[in-house]
Formats: sequence, C-alpha cells, structure tokens
Amino acid sequence: MHDDTLDIDTGRVRLTDLASCGGCAAKYSAARLEELLAGFIPVESENLLVGLAPADDAAVYKLDDERALIFTLDFFPPVVDDPGDYGAIAATNALNDVFAMGGSPILALSIAAFPEELPVEMLAEIFAAADAQVRAAGGLLAGGHTIRDAEPKYGLAVIGTVRPDGIWPKNGARPGDSLFLTKPLGTGLIMTGYKRGEAGSQQLERAVRWMRTLNKDAADVLRSFAPNAVTDVTGFGLFGHAHEVAERSGVRIRLESERFPAIDGALDLARKGIRTSGDPRNRDFASRHVATNGLPATLDALGYDPQTAGGLLVSLPAEKGFTLEAEFQAKRLFIRRIGRVEEGTGVIVE
Repeated sequence: MHDDTLDIDTGRVRLTDLASCGGCAAKYSAARLEELLAGFIPVESENLLVGLAPADDAAVYKLDDERALIFTLDFFPPVVDDPGDYGAIAATNALNDVFAMGGSPILALSIAAFPEELPVEMLAEIFAAADAQVRAAGGLLAGGHTIRDAEPKYGLAVIGTVRPDGIWPKNGARPGDSLFLTKPLGTGLIMTGYKRGEAGSQQLERAVRWMRTLNKDAADVLRSFAPNAVTDVTGFGLFGHAHEVAERSGVRIRLESERFPAIDGALDLARKGIRTSGDPRNRDFASRHVATNGLPATLDALGYDPQTAGGLLVSLPAEKGFTLEAEFQAKRLFIRRIGRVEEGTGVIVE
C-alpha cells in the first residue's frame, strides 16, 4: 500500500499534494516568532556584526577588516509540482538572503526531507536544479543532509562573503529615501490559484520564471549606489517586510498602492477571493502597524501575499533614484519605485 497522491505505478507524482502549504507561505507566524525570540539573549561578540539584535536576512560575522561571512539557511515544502522548478526556486530563495545583505554566495549545503517512496529520479532533478542555481549565483553546492519525512522539504544553508563596510541592513532607511522593488508581487496568489484550478499554465509559468530569478544581477547594480537599507520580500509579504524596515529604522514608510507591480493574473485571482494560508498570519503580524484605509481589497491582498523568492525592497536617497532606474533599464532588469521614507512610525498605504 502507498499514498494515492504518490501514484508511483504510473509515475505521476504531484509534489504539492504532499504539502500542507508550499513555499514561503509555510513560514512560521511572524507574530509568534517575535514572541519566541523575545526570550532569547542575543549573543555578544564584537565580530558578530548581524545576529538577533536585531535579526536580519542573515547572520554576518567579521573575519577581518576586509572580509565578513554571511550565513543563512532557508527551506520549505513544494510550491510547484515540477521537481526541477522546485529545486531551483528553493535554492533561489535561500541564495537571495545573501544578496539581500550585499554579499556574494560561495558555498551551500542541501537541507532535504523526502518520503522514501518518491522516485530517485525526481530527487535527482531537485538536487541538479539546485546545483545549477548555486553555480549561477557564483557558489558551489558541496553536500548536505537528507532525512525521511512524509512531507517533502528542500532548501539550502548558504555561506557568502561581504566587506564589513558594505553590509545592507534592514534598519538603515532614512527620511528622504525612495523605496524600490525589483520583482513584481503575487507568487502566493498564483500558486494557490493554480492549485485550486482558478489559474492557468501561463500564469504559473510567469510566476515560476520570477521565482527562479536570482537577485544577483539586481544586487550587482545596487552595490555602486550604497543603499541605506535592503531586504528581500518573501514570506511576510510586502507589508510585513516594509513594517520590519520601518520599525527597525525608526521611520515611517509611505507606499503608493497604484505603483504596486503585480505578476499578470495575480490581481484577477485576488478579485476572486483567492488567498494563501500565509495571508492571515501576515495580517496578524503587521496589520496593526499598516494603515490601509480605503485600499481596494485586491491591492490589500497583494500587499499581504507571501512571496517566494521575491525581489529586493530597496531604500536609498531619492536623488539617486533616477540614475538607479536608468541603470536597471539599461541592463533590462525590472525595478519599480513604490514609495518613500518619512519621519514618523509605521507604514501608510495610499
């Protein structure tokens, strides 16, 4: 006997059927995580440049005046059924934490949990796609650890390097900055809509293409602009991550909803009432800090939608904005100005 969702005899295996939720929507509740971490005493070390006080996209440890190590890990259940896409997306999501800190990946290890009934060929596709993505990011996949689990999970632990004076924190946004986003939103809406039969293959392909896109090229352009704050928009959604930047920087963030970029099809799904399992958790975390009076429900859903392997949220002086946009356009990279930073507190969506 075996679980019918595996359908081993015919070779048809739907990875997403084995997961209670997929991608970054599987993240532990940010509100509960804050409560949990409140009991931890931050490690004190003059060389620990970024740890839990406050937490950021990755830990950073200074080796010397020229070099610091970035260390991160990220893994989640399947967000798509294709094994190659799953491996590449999971790898991208982990690697992007290094780019969000201003660094470059050098080494990665796989974190894997799979049912023993899954075909070995399928697992090989996941690992091979992740390996290709790590190489594209400039690093090497050098091993890992795999355990048995009824629910598939895959991701990476990644080490990167950065100059100690070149770290991009979440807490550096300053009044007068402009805010930019380097990928459109809506991966959670589209993945959920596709699983429920409300979205077609074209929408799925668009979302997969964005989720497989490393933030490497965007980060390479950003380095010469010395941004004040950077984070990647993932499981807590645009509003949740904007709240993190505002709170830790001691500023107010004002977002312009009419400028929110969306993957084609995402807003149509939001109008149909599609929401991910991570949506209510993100609202529980951020809604009391985010003023959305009069915001259309579709844009509200887009703002709280958990993103998998999302783009960079960038805060830098407004006078650099036009040049930044021109540089991205010259390299045919996506970027959209979505707001500004002011004195005050919280997030305002207008």
